Amino acid sequence: MTIHKEGYTSIALSILFIFVTNTIIKYYLPDVTWFIWFWYLLSFALFIIILQFFRSPSRKLTLHDRKIICPADGKVVVIEETEETEFLKDKRIQVSVFMSPVNVHINRNPISGIVKYFKYHPGKYLFAWDPKSSTENERTTTVVEHKSGVQVLYRQIAGALARRIVWYVKEGDTVEQSQEFGFIKFGSRVDIYLPLGTQINVNLNEVVKGGVTVLATLS
Repeated sequence: MTIHKEGYTSIALSILFIFVTNTIIKYYLPDVTWFIWFWYLLSFALFIIILQFFRSPSRKLTLHDRKIICPADGKVVVIEETEETEFLKDKRIQVSVFMSPVNVHINRNPISGIVKYFKYHPGKYLFAWDPKSSTENERTTTVVEHKSGVQVLYRQIAGALARRIVWYVKEGDTVEQSQEFGFIKFGSRVDIYLPLGTQINVNLNEVVKGGVTVLATLS
């Protein structure tokens, strides 16, 4: 397992914070041994949490021309028919994956094709499981057109803790299935909008892995 490039700055700042606070406590409270050791343990726990959040585990990625691959690690929290109003402007099957702070937060392309649309939206920081987060939170929208002509829309959505969305794509790019298209720091969510008639291969509350789990099969 390695550390993702998006974590380098956060990890460095965490180390600096831990060093400074430990030094201050040791200097001003030299006789309060129990508190010094408590802070040492707390600092160590914080550092481990930061490290595991930015982990980039090695995994065998799934590739299949007619499959929609899960874009993120987490739990399936929404499977429903809805109206997509930003770009596709038709009825779609929405599948949403919630990423908790303990999940890997790398985002991967669910399908290969050409990026036909991309837009970043500033917004609120509602909890990621709130239905309004899909349209009101800070988010990105990406639409990839498969060689068959099928268009799949997916959104990175910031949550109450996620304050930075990172993306690596732009309109006109050719993207490969299961390859990274972005990263969201801390708790967040990814929504995918699939054509009606698509066979959904996951269930509500199922735990899924980005780049590995087959989310759906194109009809």
